[in-house]
Amino acid sequence: MRENINIRKMSFAGVIAALYVALVLAGAMVSFGPLQFRFAEVLAVLPFFFPVAVPGLFVGCIIANMFSPYGLIDVVVGSLASLLAGLCTMQIGKSLSRERIGSKLLACLPPVIINAILIGAMIAWFIVGSFTGYAFLTTFIAYAGYVGLGQLGVLYLLGMPLMIYMSKSGMYQRLSAIMGDSSIKEIERCL
Repeated sequence: MRENINIRKMSFAGVIAALYVALVLAGAMVSFGPLQFRFAEVLAVLPFFFPVAVPGLFVGCIIANMFSPYGLIDVVVGSLASLLAGLCTMQIGKSLSRERIGSKLLACLPPVIINAILIGAMIAWFIVGSFTGYAFLTTFIAYAGYVGLGQLGVLYLLGMPLMIYMSKSGMYQRLSAIMGDSSIKEIERCL
């Protein structure tokens, strides 16, 4: 029985990875660049409910960012940003009530903040060519703001309604019953 649960969890993570890649590529015109509206980031709310979503988002971001105009640096930095955001969102879901609206609002923040900082810095470095000086600082502030705005839009305009729907529709309970509860140690084994 334990083996079936692990296969279900790995399959669920794989489906999330595939969805992430498909959504990024379907919206490629707005998925990359300084002002991003990456529709796939709506999936960044899933670790709030399902910790096993973290490796799926990480792998999906690695694959999707292979198509990035920023090259290998986006594969590394973008994927690490998704991993950190997923782990933070997962921790919020484990620590706070999943039913309260305030918990859901808070769970949307890690992807916004982490992506704004890391992707903003990556784009600024890509444009300026260094991490020092006034040119980097002003470019970073601008692009962190652009990335953060895009993330805010996706997570609060699309992610929040998804979280509310999942709670009210019973989707969360049905999927949890199928997969069983995930622990942080199981996530670490997947990574």
